[in-house]
Amino acid sequence: MLDSVVTQIKYIFSQRSLINQFTRREISNRYKGSYLGMIWSFITPLMMLTIYTFVFSVIFQARWGTTGETSKVEFALILFTGLIVFNVFSEVVSSAPNLIIANSNYVKKVIFPLEILPIVALGSALFQTLISYLILLLAILVLTGTFYWTALLFPIIILPLLLISLGLAWFLASLGVYIRDIGQIISIAVPALMFMSPIFYPISSIPEEFQFIYSLNPITYVVEDMRRAIIWGQQPNWSWLIIEFFVGLVIAVLGYIWFKKTRKGFADVL
Repeated sequence: MLDSVVTQIKYIFSQRSLINQFTRREISNRYKGSYLGMIWSFITPLMMLTIYTFVFSVIFQARWGTTGETSKVEFALILFTGLIVFNVFSEVVSSAPNLIIANSNYVKKVIFPLEILPIVALGSALFQTLISYLILLLAILVLTGTFYWTALLFPIIILPLLLISLGLAWFLASLGVYIRDIGQIISIAVPALMFMSPIFYPISSIPEEFQFIYSLNPITYVVEDMRRAIIWGQQPNWSWLIIEFFVGLVIAVLGYIWFKKTRKGFADVL
């Protein structure tokens, strides 16, 4: 079993040139034909940050925690950090059901590695995430005059969520070929999951009897650790980070196995 997993990892790694090429094309196509082009990568997160902050901190008068001492600037940074984490998951999972259908011309090409398509989707989403992350660091530095070394732990903290996203993408990409309704289901489930994650509110504000539900949500731990490291300069919860890494690894492996087992019927269905 282990030898098979290692072999598949080597195989995917051998396709890195093709993955890089497709990822670049995906990023380029996202802004193709627009006047501002890649500038939208910076404008979009800034606009969403402004809108969410205005709605929650100005209209709803929301404050972080029970004391209500959080300033609007800190609230904006806290909110933006949670959105960065969720958006990478959301973009990958939301696009997954249509990945094979949208690239059906590659299905009948036996030599084309269809399994790289979810990786390409992850790479494209990660590109936007990195830009948003840099904007966040710059905003913290300019608005608060602080920069914590723990912010450099960003790749380690987000890795489990990337593995989970990739595993789900392989699973949903395959399932979307056989069950076309899966795309509609995901379009409802993802926004619901956003409000079921501690993005717009701290986990401490959740009634104790419901906190076990949030403990089952892998996004919860990543969001909380990201805020600890970037906003408050604290180290992540290493115990949960290690556990979630292995959970993500299992989901990624199972999703890949599912994809490989079911891809044989893609051509017949499409």
